[in-house]
Amino acid sequence: MQKEFTREKTLNLWSGMSLLAGIMIGSGIFFLGGQILGRIGNSLPLSLLAWFVGGIITLFSGLTYAELGSLFPENGGYYLYLKEAYGKKVAFLSGTMNLVLSSSGSIALLAVLFAQVMSNIFVELGSLINLVAILAILILTVVNYLGLKVGAITQVVFMIAKLIPIIMIIVMGILTGDQSIVSTSTLSSLSFFEVIIAFGFAVVGTLWAYEGWTNLNSVAGHMKNAKKDLPKALVFAIVAVLVIYVLFIFSLYRLVFYQALTEAYNGWFIFNAAYVLFGDAGQLIIMISVAISVFGALNGSILVFPRIYQKMAEDGLFFKPFASLDKRFNTPLLALLISAVMSVLLIVLGFDVNALLTFVVFAGLIFNTLIFISVFFFRKRKPLDEFPRYQTWGYPYVPALAIFGMIMLLISTLVESLVPSLIGVGVLSVAYLLITVVFKIEK
Repeated sequence: MQKEFTREKTLNLWSGMSLLAGIMIGSGIFFLGGQILGRIGNSLPLSLLAWFVGGIITLFSGLTYAELGSLFPENGGYYLYLKEAYGKKVAFLSGTMNLVLSSSGSIALLAVLFAQVMSNIFVELGSLINLVAILAILILTVVNYLGLKVGAITQVVFMIAKLIPIIMIIVMGILTGDQSIVSTSTLSSLSFFEVIIAFGFAVVGTLWAYEGWTNLNSVAGHMKNAKKDLPKALVFAIVAVLVIYVLFIFSLYRLVFYQALTEAYNGWFIFNAAYVLFGDAGQLIIMISVAISVFGALNGSILVFPRIYQKMAEDGLFFKPFASLDKRFNTPLLALLISAVMSVLLIVLGFDVNALLTFVVFAGLIFNTLIFISVFFFRKRKPLDEFPRYQTWGYPYVPALAIFGMIMLLISTLVESLVPSLIGVGVLSVAYLLITVVFKIEK
């Protein structure tokens, strides 16, 4: 008989939304804006449209995930859905891929970005970026060891703090912005097909800013009423973030000439824009707020990902000790530690920001495609009249569009970042060997 694990039911609709939005609003909106503009030939209207389309793709994906979260209101998220749809082998592959590259890569990337922001505030930290990143991971691992409630409260605080610079710029852009959303772009010399390719490249770039929308499903077992609140939290959070992002970018375009946006300050376009708008003092305030934002996203990731590995261990698809919960704080201590170790290892190995970003995106695109397909399977295997749940809006068209979007983006990622993608393929191959040699999974 499988051991039953008692989990805290601490997350409600508000805390679920805060957790999800807090992870999504992390670093991307602050450092990608200039890059997205450059990818689309400095066209302000098309850049703004790219942010909107990226949000719509995320929303369609979230609507699909909402049905799965309502059908399986348990911890595990993508791993659980893959196990139920395709069996243990595919679930193990996804879990291993996330532990080695994707989820750990997301934590490592956020930690490095946090360290970069801190080095802008304290220039003497410029040579210690990796050390600062590692310390951030270790500190937040300890915070989340102290209990889910502590981690969730921390996330809400960071969520409120990170909205300050965003709201400041949105209000200024709406009330005082007078620049027309028109720019001199480099697209006039391109063919229609080349413009479409450039636009697609820009949309791919926005997806990192929306990354994290799947994470609430991973801790569904900690929600007081997951079947009811998870779909609401997922959809509301994505829509809210989409609106915030579009208004933020729109306001910046109204306030700051596009050249100031493309000329990044130490890699962060928002800091150059902040200097133009607010001077030295205002730039410092924005830097501090961005540091808080990225730190909050990092906290949310460390809170969520280890609970997937703990769930895998419960199911016999990972080393059994990792299924245990700490007796004092009821948290997955060993899973937290292995997550921290893998994230730190990626930093120590010297992978740069672009490689880490590819690790995150590549695995997500592969397995999210399979997950979206699984919605069609579950409609037949678990009929709605026998298994009442939230139903994906626009079914079957919304899941089909999400699948199409994932496939197109996967192709784009392979073309754009071939070497990191091949590393991902290598990890998948090694994981497949582990299935038969170590864990001896038959199906």
